[in-house]
Amino acid sequence: MLSPSPDAIVIGAGIVGGSIAWRLAQAGMSVTLLDAGELGGEASWAGAGMLAPGGEFTAQTPLARFALESLGLYPAFVQELESEARARIDYRRSGAVELACTEAEWHDLLERRTAQQSLGIRSSARTNVLGAAGALFYPDDAIVDPRDVMRALRYACQARQVRILERTRVLEIRIAAGTVDIETSAGPLSASAAVLTAGAWSGAIPITRTGTGESIAITPTFPVRGHLLGYTLPPGSLGPILRRAHTYLLQRASGFTIAGTSSEQAGFDRRLDPAVIAGIHARACELLPRLRSAPEPQAWLGFRPATANFEPVIRRLDDLPLWLAYGHYRNGILLAPATARLISREITSSSETDPPAPGALR
Repeated sequence: MLSPSPDAIVIGAGIVGGSIAWRLAQAGMSVTLLDAGELGGEASWAGAGMLAPGGEFTAQTPLARFALESLGLYPAFVQELESEARARIDYRRSGAVELACTEAEWHDLLERRTAQQSLGIRSSARTNVLGAAGALFYPDDAIVDPRDVMRALRYACQARQVRILERTRVLEIRIAAGTVDIETSAGPLSASAAVLTAGAWSGAIPITRTGTGESIAITPTFPVRGHLLGYTLPPGSLGPILRRAHTYLLQRASGFTIAGTSSEQAGFDRRLDPAVIAGIHARACELLPRLRSAPEPQAWLGFRPATANFEPVIRRLDDLPLWLAYGHYRNGILLAPATARLISREITSSSETDPPAPGALR
């Protein structure tokens, strides 16, 4: 049997859920963090950790502004987490070089630069870069090792007395006016607030009203599978992130160099696809020819949590004590600090008459 009710339950222990649990515990709440697998074992483990609004957004939208806000939070977020966890996180503002290999691609990049200026996304034109027709340098793009972040979140949450329940599947969420009852594979739990942040699996968890059993609909989710490759190279052998179209390369402080990626709607199929791997390797070698002589790369995959419009759901569910924080697609690592700040502030200050916090994505 599970122990008495916490103040809050966070369903999903990826980088978003772990960050929310940490922030709620910092605010003095007792928190239980649940995951059907292991903490950080899915998309957060698989992600490369590219923090790059410059490669993602070209228009003034709430999501673009939220992403830039989250990027701005990252240095303090990492510093605070390292301090509490007493753990080192591989994070740095490396910048990114976006290559155009044809004149048409270069024209498109220059148009993107013009559109991004109104967002405050800085870039400068570069020439004679790796034989490209042209390139843009994004000085504010950064990288972080999400596996480091997840290790640190485990330590920080444990230090704050967060109860972490791994391999605990949520079977049903039942909601009343001021209570959330959660049926899990380990038994029932109750709390005055809960957060659903179970990535691509979020939409599959039944949500009902206590007593009536009436089903409550939320935005559906589905997985978008992505393959990545990892090469062993000398530390410091790749400077900024390199990007061209849907291919990128970034390097950890250790020298481990990640190439990505693919985008496949193949359900939760965990089988590695040799053809996809070969395609990523070929594209990566075009960006960085020295990879042709590098040792055989490691390959892995993950499931990006997507919604129909490929935008996240970050909000309170009506006036009920359940908050939603899922569907971050390929920007979950980037959006984690701002999502955690928004959700934790809403929960700790919530009342039936509170308006949504600024920046909420509905």
